[in-house]
Amino acid sequence: MAPFTLPGFDLDTFIAATLAEDLGQGLPGGGHDVTSESVIPADARFSGTMDSRDAIVVAGLPIAAAFFRKLDPGVEIEILGQEGQTLAAGSDLMRLTGNARALLTAERSALNTVQHLSGIATMTRQYVDAMQGKAILLDTRKTLPGLRHLEKYATRMGGAQNHRMGLWDAAMIKDNHVAVAGGVGEAVRRAKVAGVMRIICEVDALAQIEPALQAGASHLLLDNMSPAELREAVSLVAGRVPCEASGGVRLDTIGAIAASGVDYVSVGRLTQSAPAADVGLDFTPL
Repeated sequence: MAPFTLPGFDLDTFIAATLAEDLGQGLPGGGHDVTSESVIPADARFSGTMDSRDAIVVAGLPIAAAFFRKLDPGVEIEILGQEGQTLAAGSDLMRLTGNARALLTAERSALNTVQHLSGIATMTRQYVDAMQGKAILLDTRKTLPGLRHLEKYATRMGGAQNHRMGLWDAAMIKDNHVAVAGGVGEAVRRAKVAGVMRIICEVDALAQIEPALQAGASHLLLDNMSPAELREAVSLVAGRVPCEASGGVRLDTIGAIAASGVDYVSVGRLTQSAPAADVGLDFTPL
């Protein structure tokens, strides 16, 4: 199996830091799994199966495998679910055999990762399905600190596209920027003069659309507009730049929003509010 890689994400550092946190490395008395060391013989071996108790969209299995391999390099792992695959409740995701202490120590970190990422991917797929192909779903920067690359990976597994990754890869002019700059047009103009290629401008009123476009915005974020207002905004833009609906989007409203003619709909709750998937791991002594 090819190593799991994401641009900008260091898997080895993530695995080491997560395990160090759980083991209490650097803290008085820390640095080891007191339960496993006191209860499980050092040479004991386990065989286990990770499965989903919910219907899910899978995300994070290669990362889970990396946790187990970190503590038991000789562990035997068979990954049964594919990333981005929709599986029914009760489906097996992974089988593994190895040192019992190591597998138990890595278990929670591995499960937390799969539960969190699969939860995001599963919610994302629900939103994508509700849009019925009428627009493209985008995520946002509303991610947990340190987990952005993983959470945005999970939204891709659910069928969304990534919005900008951070503050560096596009300008996003919002109401506070506009307030300081003195207007939508002036804020966009300054970004243009600075040589920014990708300028996303938030507008919350139809009257802001033309000034933003005239100043050089390359993408409009239509903030907290009703479907009727979105249709009017799309008509005014007339295909000159992509239009994105954002703000307060829910599963029960995204269908009408997507049908308004916008190119994109962005949803913060994909990474902000997705519940963890119910994924478990049961071991059997060998």
